[in-house]
Amino acid sequence: MKAVLVRRFGPFGDARLEEVDDPAPGVGEVVVAVEAAEVNFPDILMMEGKYQIKPALPFVPGKGVAGRVVALGEGVDDLALGQRVAVQLEHGGFAERVRAPRAWCYPVPDGIDAATAAASVLTYQTAWFAFADRAALKAGESVLVLGAGGGVGVAAIQLAKAMGAGLVIAGTRSTAKADVVLRAGADHVVDLAAPDLRESLRARIHALTDGRGVDVIIDPVGGTAFEPALRALAWRGRLVVIGFAGGEIPVARANYLLVRNIAVMGLQGSDYRDRWPAECAQAQARIFEFIRSGAITPEVGARYPLGRFADALAVLAAGEARGKLLLVPDTAETVR
Repeated sequence: MKAVLVRRFGPFGDARLEEVDDPAPGVGEVVVAVEAAEVNFPDILMMEGKYQIKPALPFVPGKGVAGRVVALGEGVDDLALGQRVAVQLEHGGFAERVRAPRAWCYPVPDGIDAATAAASVLTYQTAWFAFADRAALKAGESVLVLGAGGGVGVAAIQLAKAMGAGLVIAGTRSTAKADVVLRAGADHVVDLAAPDLRESLRARIHALTDGRGVDVIIDPVGGTAFEPALRALAWRGRLVVIGFAGGEIPVARANYLLVRNIAVMGLQGSDYRDRWPAECAQAQARIFEFIRSGAITPEVGARYPLGRFADALAVLAAGEARGKLLLVPDTAETVR
């Protein structure tokens, strides 16, 4: 089969599409023929050797796919050959076939195509656990999503609404993505590139929340947006750190958390997959229910043939993606 192979950490363009052996399932494992693989910012970090987990070289990147079961290992008796599943991986998705533990495979309901299923795994599960577990979002609470035009951002906006949030505010550094976040369900958009962000963000959030501040902040950005966002939290507000797409890893002063009665907490998504596989399966089932009901709609921006993986990653790295970017088999019809 063909797969994108990283032989050394460095620029993602150094990886190559190569012929590798087809995977065979071990005990409790499943092999899936990939119909669509999602492209995410952590893929770039992992290929560059900057991700929190460094796989052994060589490796195949790609953290989420959807496709059809083509082989079942011993002990797997609740899936059928030909059944469509979505799969959450640590890496391995940029390939024609993947092997994964059964616990990482989520049956896809009828009526959801492979592209939608692939687009609903990593970012939506990340946003789900940010709200449901870390922030304990309550119905009617207000939410600010930083980096709202990115994959996690759009998923967080949609899920916040589906899970009963009240006011949902999208923070972006580009007005070009205002239509994306508004279409996702955001009630307002705030400019994270505004001058004097430390004061201007809090003033804008207070104006939108009758002076209360916002209850929950989802932060996949870090960098210069973190401290101004922290100042915009309401009493007993919670900020969930998901990543550092802004480059800089910020620091929170503990005395400020104390006097404001606010909390900062982290979320490492793969820990849920590894430690709470049953809860991840339940979360994905709920996400699929939201999709079938129309409460959320994962937006697929473009499909690239597997051999053009570097083009997809370049668009993502430049911040130009509008919707989820997917890799599909080279023989599939693609759009830009």
